[in-house]
Amino acid sequence: MRRRREDENGTQEVVELAALADGTLAAERRAELEARVAASSELVELLAEQQRAVTLIRDAADEVEAPAALRARIEAQARGRRVETPRHLLVIAASATAVLTVAIGLSVFRTDGSPEQFRAVLAPTALVPDASGDATLTKTSSGWRIELDATELPRLENGRYYQAWLRNTAGVLVPIGTFNEGRKVTLWAGVRPTDFATFSVTRERADGDQSSSGEKVLVGTIDTGDSG
Repeated sequence: MRRRREDENGTQEVVELAALADGTLAAERRAELEARVAASSELVELLAEQQRAVTLIRDAADEVEAPAALRARIEAQARGRRVETPRHLLVIAASATAVLTVAIGLSVFRTDGSPEQFRAVLAPTALVPDASGDATLTKTSSGWRIELDATELPRLENGRYYQAWLRNTAGVLVPIGTFNEGRKVTLWAGVRPTDFATFSVTRERADGDQSSSGEKVLVGTIDTGDSG
């Protein structure tokens, strides 16, 4: 029974430290607790941990611009969290980590939830007149992910392959990936489709020459919504 009372007192102490850290502790309790903290190096350390956790919570909520009601709920949960092991610092760290995880999730979905995306319809050339294709270009943090799906392109292998390109109005070509056949191909570009709006696919050989062969099998213009 004595041990249980000690645990309850310890829990209450940590709850009050959390309230002191975030400024919500009642005025009549603040002076007494501050005096106890000043006299105990252990309480100084616990208060510092609580203050860091509060700072992390508030910074995360502000960074992702979460709705006011959600930010208030996050902070309320942090202040009122149950501490199973009152003097175990890992509990405080785990609470901060959980709030940070919520914040990261919010940062992914905080706006309209739709990444920037463009599409291109690819037409055949005389080299492979029955071919066709379309591509979807989606903006990611790593660059532009391009999902290409082409039909009637004969498989190339044994040192022969297809190369996809983006080209700007000045004729500058940027290679965006190679493949052997056109079904469900994923390519990547580090340039904006609005600046490099011509999409083409050529036939190539592994001959040490990195420039385009000029043997175009598919070509199209990316629809960027620019009517000009």
